[in-house]
Amino acid sequence: MTANLFSLTYSSTAAVPFDDDALAQLLEASRVSNVATDLSGLLLYRKGRFLQVLEGPEPAVRDAIDRIGNDPRHRDVRILVAEPIEKRRFADWTMGYEPIGAATTPPPAGFRDSFDDLDSGDETLTARALGELALWFRVRSVAAARRVA
Repeated sequence: MTANLFSLTYSSTAAVPFDDDALAQLLEASRVSNVATDLSGLLLYRKGRFLQVLEGPEPAVRDAIDRIGNDPRHRDVRILVAEPIEKRRFADWTMGYEPIGAATTPPPAGFRDSFDDLDSGDETLTARALGELALWFRVRSVAAARRVA
């Protein structure tokens, strides 16, 4: 286990909705900062809500969430999962990003939304939803890389 390797997942609400340009600027600034502080992770944004996984040395992760909590662009910052980890899930990314659009048609009967499960208050459901979202992101990234190659 890497000394003090830590993962923290939070959700927040954007104080003002972000458009694609604002998200690109946020992502670029995050990547620069994350390289300097040895952080990696995942950023999702949908309907004015952020979900972010930060991983790296515990002090750097905790400093980052403190900055985010004080950032006026974020409201209702809620830590969903915070735990020591043995290895990074996003080791190759200073910050992976995927915009998640709103569905244009109603979901089928019995549909469960992993993003919404994060607000369930049930730690088991939250952890499962996070795992599903991380897997979804990784699969899409690999598929996109294969299409380019």
